[in-house]
Amino acid sequence: METTMSRTTVAESTTGTATGEDPLPTVVDPRTVAPRDARELSRQFFQRLSVLEEGTHEYQYARNTLIEMNMSLVRFAAGRFRNRGDDMEDIVQVGMIGLIKAIDRFEISREVEFTSFALPYIVGEIKRFFRDTTWAVHVPRRLQELRVELAKAREELSSRLDRDPTVAELATLMNLPEKDVVEAQIAANGYNSSSLDAALSGEDQDGEAVLSDFIGAEDEAMGLVEDFHTLAPLVAELSERDRRIIHMRFVEEATQADIGAQLGCSQMHVSRLIKRIIEQLRTGMLADVDRVESTR
Repeated sequence: METTMSRTTVAESTTGTATGEDPLPTVVDPRTVAPRDARELSRQFFQRLSVLEEGTHEYQYARNTLIEMNMSLVRFAAGRFRNRGDDMEDIVQVGMIGLIKAIDRFEISREVEFTSFALPYIVGEIKRFFRDTTWAVHVPRRLQELRVELAKAREELSSRLDRDPTVAELATLMNLPEKDVVEAQIAANGYNSSSLDAALSGEDQDGEAVLSDFIGAEDEAMGLVEDFHTLAPLVAELSERDRRIIHMRFVEEATQADIGAQLGCSQMHVSRLIKRIIEQLRTGMLADVDRVESTR
C-alpha cells in the first residue's frame, strides 16, 4: 500500500530560486525522511541542482539536503563492515565522503537510480579506509579520530578549491589550531610501515627504483560496479512479484513482516521467497563468471 509523504517531514516551500522555476520543498528534518520518500525528493533536488549556480544559497540548500536525506545509504553500506572491529561511527563518517563524491558527480540526465550510482562510491571509500588503517606505530585515539575529520575536510576543500588545501584553510574549516592539523597530518603517517618512496636496491635493477613503481592503483569500487552490471539483466528476468520483493527488501529496506503484510502472506513465507530469489541470482552470476572464464 502506497503511503503519502509525511507533512511533518516536508513543509510548504519557502525557498525561492533565481531561475524562475517552482521553489524546492522545505524539508524539515532531512535525516528522518524515509528511504522511499528520499528517492522521490532526491530526484527533485538533483534536477534543480543541475541548473543552479554553485555557491548560491539555493545550491547549498539543495546539496546539503541531498547529503542528509541519503545518509541512510551510508549506514546501510557501513553495516556490511560492522564485524571489522572498528567504531561504526568512524566507518559511517568515511562513507559520508563517498556519498558527497557521488552527489557531486551524479548526473540526473543519465536516468540512473542515485542509489545504484552512490553505493560503489560509498563502499569504495570504506574499503579504502580499511586498507589504509593499519597503524604501524601507536597513535593516540584522539589523533586517530582527528585523521578521519582531516580527511573529510581535505576532500571538501579540494572539491571546492580545485586544489590541495593549505594547513591554514584546513584549520579554519575544522575550527582547530594549525598545530593540531599538522599533528594530525604527521600522525596519519603511522598508517604505513614503509614509505612508497622508499628506495629499493637489487642486482637486477638499473639504477634506483622505489616501491611505488611496482604498485598498481586499483579502484576497489570497480568490482562492485561490475557486479551491478552482471546483476541487472538477471533481475530483469525475474517475475514482477520477485522484482517487487527484492526492491522492497533491499532498496526500500522494508522488513520481511512489512513485505508479508503488503503481499498478504506470512513473514516466514517471505523469508523463503527471498532466499529462493537470492539463490537464483547467485546461480546466474556464477554461470556468467564461468562463461567469461571459458572464453579466456
